[in-house]
Amino acid sequence: MNSTAHSEAVLRDVLDRWKAAVDAHEPQRAASLFTEDAIFQGLHPYAVGRQGVAEYYDSQPLGMTAAYRILETRRIADDAVLGYLSVDFSFTDRPTLSVLLGTLLKRATDGWYISHYQVSRLD
Repeated sequence: MNSTAHSEAVLRDVLDRWKAAVDAHEPQRAASLFTEDAIFQGLHPYAVGRQGVAEYYDSQPLGMTAAYRILETRRIADDAVLGYLSVDFSFTDRPTLSVLLGTLLKRATDGWYISHYQVSRLD
């Protein structure tokens, strides 16, 4: 498998689990996909660590779902994958919110985790 295909596979594995947790409104499960010291920037003030990630997703409305598309990926080290994605967050009571997501995944001994997550909304 070439580096780009492997990097995309790593991203998809983690982000598919992230999407499943977001779609099911399971904030603790979503937070478990992040490193203990992850920097997390959604559309609210940033947080550091899993607790902040869990609180952010807990504050999201029930019925919110995420659909993502990988735009670019780079393997920046043996244990680090950079991803740039388009994400559509859908809601039951308002229009879909389209954002761009930059993320950095780090490999630990037991798998890959999100170390940095930053959403940008382009108006």
